Amino acid sequence: MRTRASAAVLTGALALSVLAVPAAHASERDPGALTQFAAPAAAATGKITKVTINGGKTIAVGTSKKKFTVEVSASDRKGVTLAVAALYRGTVNNPSAVLVPVTLVDHDPCKRTATTATCKYTVVADPKADLANQDAGTWKVLAAAIRFEADGEDKTVAENLNYKSAKVVRAAKLTTNATPEPVKKGKTLTISGALTRASWDNLKYNGFASNSVKLQYKKKGAGAWTTVKTVKADSRGTVKTTVKASADGDYRFTYGGSGTTGSATSVADFVDVR
Repeated sequence: MRTRASAAVLTGALALSVLAVPAAHASERDPGALTQFAAPAAAATGKITKVTINGGKTIAVGTSKKKFTVEVSASDRKGVTLAVAALYRGTVNNPSAVLVPVTLVDHDPCKRTATTATCKYTVVADPKADLANQDAGTWKVLAAAIRFEADGEDKTVAENLNYKSAKVVRAAKLTTNATPEPVKKGKTLTISGALTRASWDNLKYNGFASNSVKLQYKKKGAGAWTTVKTVKADSRGTVKTTVKASADGDYRFTYGGSGTTGSATSVADFVDVR
């Protein structure tokens, strides 16, 4: 059965655990999953100073597991032991999807000073377990900072249930094939390809219909690509157009992406013009 991952980080023990919940019953997930992750901090004295997801880049997930980093910085006048973050869709009390750091067992992810901590984690997005197509888009980022006290009581010194947002989108692919090769100068060159997009529901790349892609050309010896024209994919994601052969060079298709789909650029196809 396909599952979704929900998570709870126990503030006292700071242990990450994953609770598998059937995707069809996402609304029945533990309503405390994320509120337990960042326990209420009524007397919080610190602050979250920075959260960086995947180096600030969009996270494009295909049909297999995708690793990315989460880095969290926090400060408090008495010090911070651990700063953590999670990505979620929906609401804190009823998330439709959650992505959390990999369980920590054998290393300390943090660098600390007397008043600060910066902690870096690996997160794994698994389309088989964590994602459905409806989850593609903007995710909220929850962040919290905890300090271990000498008496064994752990204190949440800072929290923000919606500190920032991050993009988690479906990966796309593009192909390019130019024919005939070689070709006589001035003759018609046919450039074809296929635009496909990862489905997190069936774990396949399917044709991505009716989207515009750019055909680009780089003359042999040149350093930059030039956009020749914009072409629209058909109902199966197939892209096809023609140009007049002028000189030796490379052709490729490129797709700029959307709010739910990553960008894609095909491998270039070199054409010998005689």
